[in-house]
Amino acid sequence: MISFKQLPIEAKAAVAAGVVFFSMMLSRSYLAEKLDFRTRRWLLRLQMALFANTLMLMGSLHVWRSTVTTFTRSSAASSFCFMLWKIAVFMFLALAHSSFFTLLFLVAEEPYFFSLAAYTCLGSYIILIFFLFTLGSVEQAYKFLAGRGAKAGTGNKNRTALKPVLAVLLTVVLTVVGLLNASQPPTVNSVEIPVHKLPSTMNNLKVVLLSDIHLGPTVGKTKLAMIVRMVKALKPDITVIVGDLSDAEAKIIRPAVEPLGELDSPLGTYFVTGNHEYYTSDVSNWFELLKSFNIQPLHNENVKIVSPKSTFDWFCLAGVDDIEADVLRYSGHGMDLKKALRGCSSEHAIVLLAHQPIAAKWALQERPDINLILSGHTHGGQIFPLNAGAYLLNPFFVGLYQVGQNTFVYVSPGTMYYGIPMRLGSRAEITEIILRSP
Repeated sequence: MISFKQLPIEAKAAVAAGVVFFSMMLSRSYLAEKLDFRTRRWLLRLQMALFANTLMLMGSLHVWRSTVTTFTRSSAASSFCFMLWKIAVFMFLALAHSSFFTLLFLVAEEPYFFSLAAYTCLGSYIILIFFLFTLGSVEQAYKFLAGRGAKAGTGNKNRTALKPVLAVLLTVVLTVVGLLNASQPPTVNSVEIPVHKLPSTMNNLKVVLLSDIHLGPTVGKTKLAMIVRMVKALKPDITVIVGDLSDAEAKIIRPAVEPLGELDSPLGTYFVTGNHEYYTSDVSNWFELLKSFNIQPLHNENVKIVSPKSTFDWFCLAGVDDIEADVLRYSGHGMDLKKALRGCSSEHAIVLLAHQPIAAKWALQERPDINLILSGHTHGGQIFPLNAGAYLLNPFFVGLYQVGQNTFVYVSPGTMYYGIPMRLGSRAEITEIILRSP
């Protein structure tokens, strides 16, 4: 039997990832009620950071071998430039690995430069891994089709050296493009949606949809203030925030949240939790903070939005907790559609706020009379090549979907970004939704 010491380092990393994952499941299942709140919060975050890093270690070894070890036998291996290159690759990998730990130690009113650098390296790391794998697969397919086997030759060596060079160049170009794209203000996307049974006195009611702002290591007060200014310029009747507002505890990041107090939609501003609110393990404090800014959390509950023109005309605006609360066994929270829609009959229009598209799908299976669901979560994939995964994992990806004759689902691509200050193949968005009466 092979001992642990004899395993290759990639296998050791895989075993370590498995151990951390098992500890996460153990914590969620058996230790959740035995640990105090603060300890449970820190343990969950630490476990998630360690799990991500153990998985990344396998990729980092591949990056090092492809971009450094491959060239150690070349004539340039002993040069000063190659030494600088080795240091640069090592620093790049170290920063990428450290990104997950910034959530624990580097969250403030405005992002630290270290956090921005670390998460930029993480984005570049994901892109680089993709191109190394893709180019490697193309090379192997070429060898197979050409029938050359594994026999080495000068041409083979040149192609082996060309692969990492091309992957690095593509990564650098896409990183710059992604950074520039994410640095732009969110685009304002105006969408008209017919809402069955919406009173005629509420025709053209304007709802502004925000999602996935992710206040934390790389998004701070300046960006939130910009978003609030853009929302106020649209003069919405209602503003809704469908989750993932923050990645940090309310007390730590409170100064960055202050611009939300300037939102003044006449029919109210409403909020539902996303999965990241539960990762902070600080939902109650977030609810209290938002209430102090006149933002009403919809915690499996609903409100009647009454027409400014007639007190007899109204529709039901409901919100459900994110489904991650059930996975984490977060006490007192979890998606409860029956509770959220209590008092919402099919005689009036129903608009539901649910962070994840999968929750939207489940809601429609249970209550097909819901007229409109507003979601987020997917970020439109945020960066290439994650777009494909986000598309495959969600029943609704980005934009407007019609489900049946009288039901629509709109999924926001996110108003900012999570961690990585890049966007490739997606664009941050503030959504202006015009509700139309049939």
